[in-house]
Amino acid sequence: MPSPAVSVIMSVYNGARFLDLAIDSVLAQDFTEFEFIVLDDGSSDASPAIIRERAARDARIVPILRENRGLIVSLNEMIEKARAPIIARMDADDICQPTRFSEQVAFLEAHPDYGVVGTWSEDIGEHGEKLHRTGPDHPVTHEELLSFIPINGPLICHPAAMYRREVVRSVGSYHAAFRHCEDLDLWLRLAGVTKLGNIPRRLLRYRRYGEQVSSRHATEQQYGAAVAHLAWRERAAGRPDPTQTLESLPPVEALDELFAREGVSREVRSQVAHKLLYSRHALGDGGFALILEHVRDGGDHAGLWRTVVRLLRYRHPVRATKLAAALCAHRPVHAGAAA
Repeated sequence: MPSPAVSVIMSVYNGARFLDLAIDSVLAQDFTEFEFIVLDDGSSDASPAIIRERAARDARIVPILRENRGLIVSLNEMIEKARAPIIARMDADDICQPTRFSEQVAFLEAHPDYGVVGTWSEDIGEHGEKLHRTGPDHPVTHEELLSFIPINGPLICHPAAMYRREVVRSVGSYHAAFRHCEDLDLWLRLAGVTKLGNIPRRLLRYRRYGEQVSSRHATEQQYGAAVAHLAWRERAAGRPDPTQTLESLPPVEALDELFAREGVSREVRSQVAHKLLYSRHALGDGGFALILEHVRDGGDHAGLWRTVVRLLRYRHPVRATKLAAALCAHRPVHAGAAA
């Protein structure tokens, strides 16, 4: 294909389990004028073999097989290799509905002021079973999306996104510092230079299961999301974004210095702590230390006694004891905080 209309980009890391289903759903699109860049990021499972075999059967698949460099490097590499002016994101464990690309392309053609369009999604489980959806759907219009930002609402489902390549490149594409929340950071930066919205149809089946990135890296993801929102507020206020050139985010205690004002570290620690209370992975990794420091810093105790019980249920008795002792020893700074 000399000049595809769309470049589909999908990074794969040990994704053999669902990879064929994801590839099938892309190749079955009723919109066919695309190249499909599939990058294997150093997988140790059967993913490279699957990609080679599928590329041999369909010339639209452009395989890239190399050592592991991480998702953000992989996404930026594929953006640079893409030949089309429009890029569609896809993940190796999700499933596109057959009309996804045609509907998104039609939207972008009809709305030249929009640089990004996503779609609503349908949640499915590990075995493809339909899951009950909780929380609000993604905002439809740009104005609605802007209203979701201050309340930390969902913006664009990353594997359902389609965007104009040059608009994304104009803001530096994905930033290395925001591992596991690189999409949120990108949407927040793009919201200042273009319009973003969603088609209110469930054109992606989004798979949720215990081994996915959002479950395994909840602490880093929630911390990065909090810092990304801080950076958005700096830009909205006309101040420089101190995260712009970072390769990695500093520890939470360094945020006061990074943002040049007191109270930022405490604010972020409190926000992140309360988002980790129900994450089994976070309570078993560095998220626990952040929660403990939140309590010792005089943070509110809302939901934390129930977290003590949860830690016992997750077989972390030492951590449960430490949290209970901290809750007894440190009273919330603000009167009236719930216990």
